[in-house]
Amino acid sequence: MFERLFALETFGIKLGLENISRLCAALGHPERSFISLHVAGTNGKGSVTAMAHAGLVASGLRAARFISPHLVDLTERFVIGADPVEASLLDAVSNDVLDCADGLIRSGDLQVHPTFFEATTAIAFELFRRKGVEVAVIEVGLGGRFDSTNVVPATIGAITSIALDHQELLGDSIAAIAFEKAGIIKPKMTLVTGALPAEARTVIAGVAAGLEARVIESLAGTQLESDVHDGRATLTVETPVDRYGPVTLGLRGDHQVGNALVAIRLLECARAAGLVIPKAAIESGIGQVNWPGRLELLDVGGGARVLLDAAHNAEGARALASYLQRWHPERPALVLGVMRDKDVAGIVEALLPVVSTVITTAANSPRAVPAHELAARVTSAGAAHVQAEPDPVAAVERALSMSQSVCVAGSIFLVGAVRGRLRGRAILR
Repeated sequence: MFERLFALETFGIKLGLENISRLCAALGHPERSFISLHVAGTNGKGSVTAMAHAGLVASGLRAARFISPHLVDLTERFVIGADPVEASLLDAVSNDVLDCADGLIRSGDLQVHPTFFEATTAIAFELFRRKGVEVAVIEVGLGGRFDSTNVVPATIGAITSIALDHQELLGDSIAAIAFEKAGIIKPKMTLVTGALPAEARTVIAGVAAGLEARVIESLAGTQLESDVHDGRATLTVETPVDRYGPVTLGLRGDHQVGNALVAIRLLECARAAGLVIPKAAIESGIGQVNWPGRLELLDVGGGARVLLDAAHNAEGARALASYLQRWHPERPALVLGVMRDKDVAGIVEALLPVVSTVITTAANSPRAVPAHELAARVTSAGAAHVQAEPDPVAAVERALSMSQSVCVAGSIFLVGAVRGRLRGRAILR
């Protein structure tokens, strides 16, 4: 199942809207069949997407979300209501979309095959149309301006954060990356922003002004009280629109406070646009959300615990380090795997002070830094206790033999590689 779709991974990453636009047109524009909330950002966009979607579902709306990448199973990318789509339906729609693409290739309307992400984006739109989705939260895959998701005619969007990541594709400065993220802004759109660097705010404000779009900074006019217990924040929030809480966030970490604010303001904007979204549903969205692999704590028996976090860039690693410093003073063993196109030095620099030992490994991807090469780089960064174990599951077992407390981080692909095995013996906390 999905062989034709996964075969497209050989085409790699290709930014641009020509292929996806032609494919959507040939399908009869499924992206226009539902209301879209479009979410971009360096970090936090997945969490905001999950919270906003949970709030829409709690409102009784037929709501969907499209995210990337998946942790374990392809169906995770396409969620309608509370559950991923059925594999059989996804397979049928995948084949229909790929048949359409093949026809476009034969006719000359497409010059090259769509990439894996272009195809999955079109598949999401077609799935949502066939299932009668009313509103979908669409997470940007990479950047914004030339990301395949940017064909959605969204009038409401969000940019959660701006930091250095994917510089080889998006630019090597905060301003350049902000410009790419700001590419999701449409004429007269309402855009919610998280806490952004000053240069990013300037760029986004300029793009928005040129398109007569309205920018709402999530903290503007907001009063916030928060208290944190066992890694989860309990919030009371008063925005210019409503008052929420106290509600305990479903996701761990201080950084989720900012993500929750963006999700709240995003849902308020959707309500202002005509969707019926009760206050209680917004509170449920931020409090009941489930977002695997993001500071997800597993009790694996015998008093041992494993913390899974998909931190894959320097900013994400710093957020993880802050969490570990506060809630895991025992300094857990770290199982680390990183992709070649990531800031390995920045990730390692952030995490080394808050862990006791490092087991390097590698997800099953040609992009992954090999375990022994990563070990050498971690050692050169000053780590005293470093071991290499190429197999991710064996790396976690080795870490558990050394410590009752283990953290797995550095790549969402690594988290996905070990999560299924750990869940087989774990009690989710």
